[in-house]
Amino acid sequence: MFRLENAQSLVGIALTLLVCWLVSEDRKRFPWRLALGALAVQVGLILLLFGLPAARGVVKAISDAVDGLGAATAHGTQFVFGYLGGGPQPYPVENPAAQFVFAFQVLPLILVISALSALLWHWGILKWIIRGFGFLFSKTMGMGGASATATAANIFVGMVETPIIIRAYLDKLTRSELFMMMVVGLATVAGSTMVAYATVLKSVLPNAAAHVLVASVVSAPAGVLLARLIVPEKSGEGGVSVDYTSLLKYDSAIDAISKGVSDGLMVVLNISAILIVFVALVAIGNELLSLLPAIGGQPVTIERILGVAFSPLAWSLGVDWSEAGKAGYLLGVKLMLTEFIGFIQLGAIPADQMSERTRMIMTYALCGFANVGSVGITVSGMGVLMPERRGEIIGMVWKALLAGFLATCMTAAVVGAMPRELFGIQ
Repeated sequence: MFRLENAQSLVGIALTLLVCWLVSEDRKRFPWRLALGALAVQVGLILLLFGLPAARGVVKAISDAVDGLGAATAHGTQFVFGYLGGGPQPYPVENPAAQFVFAFQVLPLILVISALSALLWHWGILKWIIRGFGFLFSKTMGMGGASATATAANIFVGMVETPIIIRAYLDKLTRSELFMMMVVGLATVAGSTMVAYATVLKSVLPNAAAHVLVASVVSAPAGVLLARLIVPEKSGEGGVSVDYTSLLKYDSAIDAISKGVSDGLMVVLNISAILIVFVALVAIGNELLSLLPAIGGQPVTIERILGVAFSPLAWSLGVDWSEAGKAGYLLGVKLMLTEFIGFIQLGAIPADQMSERTRMIMTYALCGFANVGSVGITVSGMGVLMPERRGEIIGMVWKALLAGFLATCMTAAVVGAMPRELFGIQ
């Protein structure tokens, strides 16, 4: 049933397109066919996974798989860290909630998923999945082979590994294709972090694992659309084909697992360091802001500032105005800090303090690497692989951040524009 809240989300879709058109390098052209194709892919994928009765079994299987991975990881974590990893407590526990230690019960999932991803790539399974999505994107949005493959790869392996997969074709990418790869990398998340996000949200959002997976998948075509809108492809350019002969490779299954664990460890260390530093910076900022006079009887905090600044955007995605302050704060956290902190904050909001629909919309809005810290990762990672184009990358990276951030917002708006009954929300 179509409601006013669904029409409200259409404002968010129009707003993201308008902002990107305003900063476009060629405002005389608007890619109408690409816009229709991208929206059709987004709606089609969402309907496929949430609308068809047969697909509900897939959604349940995804949730069960995440639970299974979590349980399996817990065995390894408890073997190494004992009671800190959730094992039997050696003493009476007065506060059971304090037993949850993020570093030992969530971050180890990234190690396991990273190793599994590398193994699935070595066996060719992940490679064929990426080819399938690449074929879908090339046929529905008129993309070249290299761009379509990079777009599909970003859904599963992240923005740093994706350029490696098409490394042999990086020097052949046009400016528009290079920008598109940057945007899609910022608009999606890596498979190694999807499970961690789902674990954080599973107690407060039904089918959290399915929503996180779908969020990363359907944000890819949104990233393509907004990237092409800001940096359009010139006539006669693009369309580099891929023969799949020069891809990321491992010598054996053991090599894939060991390198996957090593890569995952770097991700875990990076996330841990970012969380420590940014949470500390927020605390310092709030201490400084406490020196200002109270407004409305409450102290000025970073949370309140971000909430006010991003409330209109949150409302345009389909969030009720009564919850727009909290939702806007989460958007600000995602952009200025990291999406990981945003997901932690979203998971910490009690179920009775945020509606299930708002929580679902925000899951899609947060599910992307588009944050200020990722700007440095993008420049350093891609700059190493393309040193001759480093200046070009630096010149486009801030626009890529804007497009990547708005791509996840557009995806959230598309979800908000669809009837809540589709997702089992009353």
